[in-house]
Amino acid sequence: MPTPDTTHDRPPELQGKLLYIEDEAVNVQLVEEIVAHRHPGVMLVHASTGAEGVLLARSERPDFVLLDMHLPDMSGLEVVRQLNVEIANQGLRVTILTGDSLSMDIIKAMSLGAYEYWVKPLNLQLFEDGLRRALTGRRPDPARRLPAR
Repeated sequence: MPTPDTTHDRPPELQGKLLYIEDEAVNVQLVEEIVAHRHPGVMLVHASTGAEGVLLARSERPDFVLLDMHLPDMSGLEVVRQLNVEIANQGLRVTILTGDSLSMDIIKAMSLGAYEYWVKPLNLQLFEDGLRRALTGRRPDPARRLPAR
């Protein structure tokens, strides 16, 4: 008896470019390992400062930016401000990653076009779901966004 074909049950392999703006090496290593082992079609680009992240966002044109809110040279909010044109005109998706609970900076970043915010420590399922949403163009789950004001 032939075995059933279950390949259509698996989600398609993700393709795209992820820019991770993060200064903590252990956090970068975690994301690198997840992407390398689970998503070989995703290219990971890393910046350790906000200024480098803004430059890479403009030159590399990533599909998705994962942004730490606390960088050595500027805040994540300032990075979102500087990428405002790319967010508005090119549909750049920026997700904030923070160890903080909800703050005014997060609310301001969301009002400037940040796509979602995630709280550290990084949850694997949240990362998987968010990466899939960002790279497939599906809208985020409203439960994971800030409530409308």
